[in-house]
Amino acid sequence: MAQDRFLIAPIKEGLRTDLESWMLPEDAFAKLENAYMHEGLIRKRVGSTYTGDGWTTAVTQPLFSRLRIALPGGAGIGRTKPAGAGAGDATGTVPGAVFEIGQMFSIGTEIFTVYQNGVMFTTGATPTHTYYLTGTPGVYNFVGATADTQIYFYPAQPVMGLTNFETNILNDNPAVAFDTQFVYQYDGSSWIMVGPTVGSEFKGQNYDFFQATNWRGIRSDVGLMFVTNFNAAIPAAATDDPMWYYAGSGLAGWTAFQPVFIVGANFVRSARIILPFKDRLILLNTVENDGSGGLGVNTAHVNRCRFSHNGSPVAASAYYEPNQVGSTGGGWIDAATKEQIIGAEFIKDRLIVYFEKSTWELAYTGNAVQPFLWQKINTELGSESTFSSVPFDKAVLTVGTTGIHACSGANVVRIDQTIPKQIFKIRNDNEGPLRVAGIRDYFLETVYWAFPSANSDNFAKTYPGKILVYDYKFKTWAINDDSITAFGYYEQQTGRTWASTDLTWAEADFAWGSGTIQPQFRQIIAGNQQGFVFKVESTIASNESVLQITNMSTGAGYLATIDVIEHNLATDDYIKISNCQGVTGVNGNIYKVTSLALGQIQILTTRLSPFAGTYTGGGTIARVSQIDILTKRYNPYIKTGKNVSIDSVDFAVQKTDEGKITVDYHPSSSNVSMVQDGIVSGAIMGTNVLETSAYALVPLEASQDLLWHRVYFGAEGDSIQLRLYLNEAQMTDPEISESRFTLEGFILNMSTTGRVA
Repeated sequence: MAQDRFLIAPIKEGLRTDLESWMLPEDAFAKLENAYMHEGLIRKRVGSTYTGDGWTTAVTQPLFSRLRIALPGGAGIGRTKPAGAGAGDATGTVPGAVFEIGQMFSIGTEIFTVYQNGVMFTTGATPTHTYYLTGTPGVYNFVGATADTQIYFYPAQPVMGLTNFETNILNDNPAVAFDTQFVYQYDGSSWIMVGPTVGSEFKGQNYDFFQATNWRGIRSDVGLMFVTNFNAAIPAAATDDPMWYYAGSGLAGWTAFQPVFIVGANFVRSARIILPFKDRLILLNTVENDGSGGLGVNTAHVNRCRFSHNGSPVAASAYYEPNQVGSTGGGWIDAATKEQIIGAEFIKDRLIVYFEKSTWELAYTGNAVQPFLWQKINTELGSESTFSSVPFDKAVLTVGTTGIHACSGANVVRIDQTIPKQIFKIRNDNEGPLRVAGIRDYFLETVYWAFPSANSDNFAKTYPGKILVYDYKFKTWAINDDSITAFGYYEQQTGRTWASTDLTWAEADFAWGSGTIQPQFRQIIAGNQQGFVFKVESTIASNESVLQITNMSTGAGYLATIDVIEHNLATDDYIKISNCQGVTGVNGNIYKVTSLALGQIQILTTRLSPFAGTYTGGGTIARVSQIDILTKRYNPYIKTGKNVSIDSVDFAVQKTDEGKITVDYHPSSSNVSMVQDGIVSGAIMGTNVLETSAYALVPLEASQDLLWHRVYFGAEGDSIQLRLYLNEAQMTDPEISESRFTLEGFILNMSTTGRVA
């Protein structure tokens, strides 16, 4: 019977779950994981790379992309003793109040990993190295290390915020990061702790994320960065944190910000959101203290806007209420609702404020007596995630309880109608909604939201493990796997050359004229639960190695147990191990996670490359993303009530060096794998592998950018569904799993058979 050919290109749809699979548009996908639609193509997800420069070996490279403290306390004077008696010795106490397994030190190129109380692994030869978690917590002692060398401490706490400190230098505003205790600034080489004042470290939990804003200081030409983590309890507690402002001069640049609004008494302890608006500094959702002595009494005003006068927000009278002596225009106004203020963002010169289940505008009146009024925009749709709001010129996107919404200033509408149930897959327990973080990728015209999945394993339930991808140009969706707690921007990169990158040609998905590799290009950065900060790179096809191996050992049957503190990996995930010292047979290899425990994973090593030796530290893990694409159920003859038979599919793929992917297929509404059944029965013809590299027997393909490769099938039914994925053999081969993948389209070679019924 003659075949018909059906072209699927250009691809304009992404993930669709709003209809049954056979009802979807021809270029829609029932599953799109670790791949996304971009400009008519299906591409492998974006990758990542380290931020820091200045490393000398592959083992030390991760140190420059991790939040760290130059002991003691970041002043740059914590060094081992110089030559002479006691050369290389050092002792002291690390700052802060968190002392845990998984923390690290480095002295030069030597890395010390804390794996139990008082004991550390070392990648070097220092004979004495101790660090105590209990008894004398935080005390370290090194004897015989490299002399006259800076000591760095790695707190290994989750990244709780990323922002920029605005300077007067164009496109070179320093990146700033927060963990649960400290603030760090990227100095052009690494992330160094710069505050707050020693002894006044933050005391928040791993869900007390930081919101920051830049605005004027005493004079309009003096810039300050205001910071809040909204850690203030009811009733007041000794662990309450003040708000702070930063002048950009290291530890000395931090000042507690607790604006007084009733002279000699009441002050604002904290606020969820700080923003400049109409020459005033706005505090939204405040916790206010009565200043009655001791800890005082905290009172939550969840629907309040408290505003400064028109002028410097750090002036003593900036927030004095109108009935106070010396008042210069400060005040407050409460919205007519008991819902909490969750988020806020600007549309041009209008401030949109999200409550739990409604959306409001804080409208400017121009009246000096009452400069602001609350106006309700929508009574049903709000936000549940402070850091999910992403601004656009004509709308603000945010994650709410019932969907992902766009507010235009006049109306609020859902934008996720094609994936309507996805919003309910965000984990609600363990402060899950607070952990959702969003950011806009201007280069790829996409938005990313990191979220903790309701389907995640109990051992990996705390931190986000999924990324929701939204292409706002074509309004399409996809989902990635990742380990990200916070997003931000980064402008301090130097221009990239082959000499300055550790990428292979296959991993580099960019042209050397691309703007993404130029100096001061505005990159997206992300932080994870172990204090790593890395660049999100559309030009790279693999994920960076940003999970630390604290310990590893072998058991019977080539089973290896790996301690990965606060991991969010799942069973059947794939990981790549790098930089392990003291052992052989594991570095550079990719393994499948076979089982999980709290802070641990297990893998099966192979007889071809057995684990040997005793681990001494330095090891890191990269998540290896598994592409998994499921098309709609195809039957172009369904209108005439006929079944369909598929003979082959011609795939248009961009050429790679070593890439390939498995193409499986499912007849009718079955989920049975025809590839696996064919292998078991011996009936399969061919390998069902789509090669994205040039065929050796077709010489011209070596010079082509686009390849048309055919994969053969043999099935019929009321529909045919295709699945493109990397199988276990392909996933554990770095040449394949780290390769680029770009699908430009495909042609279905089909014919009719019998009647559907």
